[in-house]
Amino acid sequence: MLYQGQMSVEFVPEPEARAADRQFAALTTESNLDRKLQGNPAMAARFERVLGRAISAAYREEPGIDAAHQFLHRALYRVNRLSLFWYDDLRRYVNERSPYLLNVRERIESAWQGWEARALDLDRLRRLDVLAALRERAQADLDPPISDTGRYFARAMTLEGYRRLLQIGALDGLVEASQLSRTLGGAANEVHATLTRVLVEEYGGGRLARKHSTFFAVMLRELGLSAEPEAYFDLVPWEVLASINQSFLLSDRKRHFLRYVGGLLYFETSTPAAFRNYRAAADRLGLSERARGYWDVHIREDERHGRWMLDGVALPLAASYPADAWEIVLGYDQQKRISERAAAALARAARDADQVAVLRAAA
Repeated sequence: MLYQGQMSVEFVPEPEARAADRQFAALTTESNLDRKLQGNPAMAARFERVLGRAISAAYREEPGIDAAHQFLHRALYRVNRLSLFWYDDLRRYVNERSPYLLNVRERIESAWQGWEARALDLDRLRRLDVLAALRERAQADLDPPISDTGRYFARAMTLEGYRRLLQIGALDGLVEASQLSRTLGGAANEVHATLTRVLVEEYGGGRLARKHSTFFAVMLRELGLSAEPEAYFDLVPWEVLASINQSFLLSDRKRHFLRYVGGLLYFETSTPAAFRNYRAAADRLGLSERARGYWDVHIREDERHGRWMLDGVALPLAASYPADAWEIVLGYDQQKRISERAAAALARAARDADQVAVLRAAA
């Protein structure tokens, strides 16, 4: 159920959460939204009531109610997506600068980021030898021992589980590197040049057929799935939405640039190992090259991107900002925690799809 967690715990009745979600979705495309809200605050009353309860249920309790996390990250994503252009109806963007929507984003992000920060020892991070810490982390995550989650993907996931993996991954995979593109304005230097090289490769050198998101779209179509962006939004667990929303947050605020770099370093370093498990699943299932091409290109390119990010971006920035360099490690460690949480949620969703397939076959 969309607004029930693993233990079927609700923070409000599910119909109320669904109605509030629909109300907020409608508000994001309402013309003259802020003027109308001034005259009629009841337009957002249901959403506001559920929003307050969700923040309490998600971030003032440990570990928080999954359904509340889901509600909040769906709302946060709806605001964040307005930062990208989707080549859709221009009226979708009438509220991209809405003070109300930005206030909703700020309220969710403030509570969420405080909750995430409690999981890490910030004082210890501030005392680290940052250069050594970054090198050690990148080395460890480049080729780690296979985890239980990775073992499931590589050795046990069925075709239905693989399809579910692609459906959920599509929300990010079809707009890959979009957040990186938002960080590249400003002064040019060697760090900027390295980030630009990463982006150019992610974007296929300007050739659509070679853009990494195109490889993801091909995988989807090969398995008879929709390649429309956001087609499977309702399937995406909050843990995956949180990873996407983290990238939006850090790429949007220049004060968090060092944290963003740390998170991107983790992504580029750890991706080859994670994607080898997905490719192993595709091979085991006898899928075509087109149905696994996205994994192949990342395994081939991201190890190089990881070296570029470490040697050409993270380490030079640490030397340039000695007082703040610990924030690069903070971004790395936070992204690792968020990504591992998302991978576990992906595995649960894929296992659920596996079980549905088994029951269908037995019926």
